[in-house]
Amino acid sequence: MKRRLFWKLSAVIVAGTVLLFWLIHILVNKTEQHMSFIDEAHQQTLYEYAARAEQLYISGDDAQLAQWLQTIREKEDTWVALVQPKIEPIAGSQLSDEFRERFRLGRSIDWKIHLYFKTNPVMDVVFADGITHFLITLPQRMRPGTYWLETNLFLQLALPMILMAMNSIIIYRHVMSPLRQLERATQAISQGHFEVRLRNSLGRRNDEIAALAETFDSMVERIGKLVQSQRHLTSDLSHELRTPLTRIELALSWAEQNTPDSPPLRRIREECQQMRQLVEDTLSLAWLENEQPTLQTDDLDLTDLIDSIVDNARFEFPHHRLELNLPEHAPLSHSSDRALGHAIENIIRNALSHTPLGGTVMVSLLQQQERYLIHVDDEGPGLNSKYLEDIFKPFFRLGRVSRQHHQGFGVGLSLAKRQIEAVGGQLKASNHEFKGFRMTITLPVTSSFAQ
Repeated sequence: MKRRLFWKLSAVIVAGTVLLFWLIHILVNKTEQHMSFIDEAHQQTLYEYAARAEQLYISGDDAQLAQWLQTIREKEDTWVALVQPKIEPIAGSQLSDEFRERFRLGRSIDWKIHLYFKTNPVMDVVFADGITHFLITLPQRMRPGTYWLETNLFLQLALPMILMAMNSIIIYRHVMSPLRQLERATQAISQGHFEVRLRNSLGRRNDEIAALAETFDSMVERIGKLVQSQRHLTSDLSHELRTPLTRIELALSWAEQNTPDSPPLRRIREECQQMRQLVEDTLSLAWLENEQPTLQTDDLDLTDLIDSIVDNARFEFPHHRLELNLPEHAPLSHSSDRALGHAIENIIRNALSHTPLGGTVMVSLLQQQERYLIHVDDEGPGLNSKYLEDIFKPFFRLGRVSRQHHQGFGVGLSLAKRQIEAVGGQLKASNHEFKGFRMTITLPVTSSFAQ
């Protein structure tokens, strides 16, 4: 059957609506029936009034009887009377014994009271002689159904809303329960767990959502195979490149021994070093992208870390100036000395590479509330604003118009950005207003360690 979910939801809604109307009808009738009778305590009071009046009537004490009826009138603020109706049949008709026994001038005390009538009824208690009637207009305080209006509103409005809400919850849970499972499965996949499956968790369910789960499982299986294939390809390719690189470096070392200070050999050595660095960075980036690790296991001092990186950079770039603006201490916990150090080193090297000889690279460290800001400013030609995000893509190549000194290729900035994100930080690029380029690292200050 097609549209199984539609028919199931329709059945629940229709059945729930029918049940709702039926239940309201039953409850309204039952409640009205229950609230339409005089309370037993008030019934007993009326019977006692009538019994006392009958006692005085039988004794023939008319003065006391009149006084008693007046007492009732004043006490209950109502009409009270004793009457003896005389019924005479005419035209040869006769009154049956059943009629004589059931004849009343008012309502019996145990009869139902109509809640919708505004006036109170006259209640009738027949004395033992069957002729004399004790009549009393039902006192207002004894009238049943005091809270009938409120009760009726509840039954007609509040109760349907509650029942419809319950019905909506049933429908919502029926639809949302598998969707929540789909959400959790999607989150697991985003974290690299491609073994997750959804269809088996839905049990015997067989509708559009079950079909979606089957399609989802097929998609996950396909994506898992593709990701695994990509991982193996990247890893195998990077490892396979190491072997010829090692052989080239060995041959190059032998050639350098026989022909020292050869410009071609130096160029080959530089290219080999660049290729090896590219292979290592590619492997690191592939691991970070595939495993999505959180590197927050070390406590460190950012000032000491940047100092050591700058010392090495000054040795490698002797024709550039490196200026520092660092606090005496900058404690940082739950980070990674290796990942963060490698990322900052990559960024400083990139700044030095794009700064002309004799130029200055400025490294500053500031603390703003609960975060550290590390700025690395160079004096290069800057960067076209449309490339500010693209430079963090692996193997992105810049044109000569954007960075004249170095076109740039590889995964250095991509790796640096991913390493900083792995320790809970952010990396952004921007241009100075007049000249140069700025890299900004934002790191959260989680806690301080003892200095």
